[in-house]
Amino acid sequence: MSDSATSGVRGISVAAAFAGMRSVAPVVFRAGCPDCRGRFELAAGALRLAIGASSRTTFYSFTCPECGAAVRKPAGERVIELLTGGGVRTLRLHSTL
Repeated sequence: MSDSATSGVRGISVAAAFAGMRSVAPVVFRAGCPDCRGRFELAAGALRLAIGASSRTTFYSFTCPECGAAVRKPAGERVIELLTGGGVRTLRLHSTL
């Protein structure tokens, strides 16, 4: 890099570099319980995603905050994309070799 390309960066403090940034709101997902029919929002930490070798073994799960039931629902490609993009922990049930 030339001196002119880097000279503007040298005098900036960390606080000044991040001054215009705003905090990001946590991601929440809408979900429903098939047992109690409750509708609610869950944080990424309340969900788990398991990616298996087939569509039958790929699912997400959570515990219903209203009735306490363990809920497991199938996860297609779009759901996988949304959950992983939102920070949901993922478990791969098969190797990608």
